[in-house]
Amino acid sequence: MLRLAATLLALSALFCAAPARAALDASACDRLKAAGVIRAGAPVRCDQLAAVRFSYVGFDGAVHDDGEIIVMAAVAQPVREIFDTLRRRRFPLARARSIEHYRGDDAASMADNNTSGFNDRPLTGGGLPSLHAYGLAIDINPLQNPYIAFDRDGLARYSPPQGARFANRRNDRPGKPCRPGMAEDVVTLFAQHGFTVWGGDWDAPIDYQHFQVDRPLAQRLAQLPESAARDLFERERLRGNANGRDKDRSKLDAGKTCMPAKTQ
Repeated sequence: MLRLAATLLALSALFCAAPARAALDASACDRLKAAGVIRAGAPVRCDQLAAVRFSYVGFDGAVHDDGEIIVMAAVAQPVREIFDTLRRRRFPLARARSIEHYRGDDAASMADNNTSGFNDRPLTGGGLPSLHAYGLAIDINPLQNPYIAFDRDGLARYSPPQGARFANRRNDRPGKPCRPGMAEDVVTLFAQHGFTVWGGDWDAPIDYQHFQVDRPLAQRLAQLPESAARDLFERERLRGNANGRDKDRSKLDAGKTCMPAKTQ
């Protein structure tokens, strides 16, 4: 009897849990618009987006069940697979909240060391829409993986400013402990799931937190119905893996992660 009760309780929890991937309904879209996260003229419509929910390991070593990131619906499944793999590897995230909680303020999200996805904004510095505005870019742990811009005199400017202490990207420094949560540990993982562009490869600016698909593919995906966009993304992902686009990351990411200690 006790075993049956436990089974029923587990099934109840399973069916009552929030879905791992949820299309944005009208009320969710209204909240994003009110928060300034999506505006008229965005490169994708709100109904092309989805919320991906997941659990993750925090820097405290505990598992947290409040992870949520908004991305283009066509890539929701591979994004969920990325975060499920991060949890299994115990790659830590400080937090993962929709940018709605920061009213679309990227600087505030970075200052909170928040992992985020969709945000209808231009590239830093202005110009073209960011790949975040397509729901096809993800920023992870901005503190451990800062954005670095350079002024005319070559002086580096870190965002968030506290990220300057992670300027040295080596994690095998003699006599010093490893630092978990750094993007170099997961570059291959993101590439294997179609996010083949890493901001850590750029010369100026450098954006260690940032993963995205390439812009021509993003523009094609934005013009397609969800099912066709999903099929195209999967074809491009498989083609990239077959061409070894993920293999040249092996020195950065060998599947081993600097992990936080487990909580008791």
